[in-house]
Amino acid sequence: MAQKPSLPKGTRDFGPLQMYRREYLLNTIKSVFKKYGFMPLETPAIENLSTLTGKYGDEGDQLLFKILNSGDFLSKASEEDYRSGSKTLTSKISEKGLKYDLTVPFARYVAMNRNDVAFPFKRFQIQPVWRADRPQKGRYREFYQCDADVVGTESLICEAELLAIVEEVFDGLRFEDYQVSLSSRKILEGIAEACGASDQFSKFCTILDKLDKIGLDKVIEELSNIGISISGLTTLKSILAIEGNNDEILRTLSEQLKNTQVGLKGVSETKDTLNYLQALGKTDDKVKVDLTLARGLSYYTGMIYEVKPTSISMGTISAGGRYDNLTGVFGLDGVSGVGISFGIDRIYDTLNELDLFPRKNEQITKVLLTNFDEGAQAHALMILGKLRGSDIASEIFPQSAKLKKQMTYADKKQIPYVLMIGSREIETGIYTLKNMASGEQSEVSLDQLLEKLSQ
Repeated sequence: MAQKPSLPKGTRDFGPLQMYRREYLLNTIKSVFKKYGFMPLETPAIENLSTLTGKYGDEGDQLLFKILNSGDFLSKASEEDYRSGSKTLTSKISEKGLKYDLTVPFARYVAMNRNDVAFPFKRFQIQPVWRADRPQKGRYREFYQCDADVVGTESLICEAELLAIVEEVFDGLRFEDYQVSLSSRKILEGIAEACGASDQFSKFCTILDKLDKIGLDKVIEELSNIGISISGLTTLKSILAIEGNNDEILRTLSEQLKNTQVGLKGVSETKDTLNYLQALGKTDDKVKVDLTLARGLSYYTGMIYEVKPTSISMGTISAGGRYDNLTGVFGLDGVSGVGISFGIDRIYDTLNELDLFPRKNEQITKVLLTNFDEGAQAHALMILGKLRGSDIASEIFPQSAKLKKQMTYADKKQIPYVLMIGSREIETGIYTLKNMASGEQSEVSLDQLLEKLSQ
């Protein structure tokens, strides 16, 4: 009995329809990246585990897909290694892994090519990454990341340009139902300092980040449990109660954080970023200063941003921020950078759910030429060459067949036109062109055919 084919959980096939839509999505994003001066880069699917481990925290290390050494992979392992557990054993039987993200390989590339790249170095990268995660809606084990980063400069113009890119990308995709949450690690450090929680910054931010999930009362309770004082909690409540537009929020926040140097620095940087964004001719209608956004604090050191849809239930579809010393772990110190990542799979699912993919990109062949016998086939091949010479996507039914079979093929493939080529058409040079959507048939010469299908 033949084995029933299946896919590993968390992976997918992409058929022609999905690929047309993905190409539309990726080409839209690429065109914006290139307009802003970003250059393409690719790195291998496989990296040395020494490159990957220790860069994503303990949880990230556990989600790395590891590759067994080729040959007798157990040859270097001993009985003691077995007893020592999986970490010790892994180092003996696996030296490589699938890349977990695009950022660490990018840092490795910059460090290895430091003398060849021009700083600031602007690159974009669109490739699959792999994580041994639990599959769920919008989360896969193999998925594409789409990153743009600038390294080698601390200018906040870069942050503003990345926010401008978000606006241009989603404008290009005709997607309007999203919000950009903007925060700063420095603002969060200032809030923690004002609340007397600087020595528990990580725990403080982890709890604060849960505000929209568990509510203010639960957040206050959890912060109280880790020892935040009543006066500190009172200060936090007043900060979280700040309302208004971005200017009003930042103005009030400055008052609340007036005794924290780092907090005021964060407020100033946020103001500058928004001012640069407006100077670039972009609106900040979709951008909202969010004092509870606390993502990526193990690596982000400055501005932080996150994009979520507002009309459907979907996780983060784009995110990024400023990081210092990206390449330090690879021996190249002092290289600050800022980047953004577009979640291609979640954006695809979002556009699909909202029916925003254009129909015209879902077909590639514009006309099918019929094939009834050897004489018709030879004549059709001549016409096919002229059609393709005019950049008209076209194909011939590859073997002689009844008209019904050829029409069924065209219908199933959603080819909009069928050109009938029989003995009468060959003799007169006038062909019957059928519109598959309307059923309408018209008589056309070869020149008329080329003109009509070129429009």
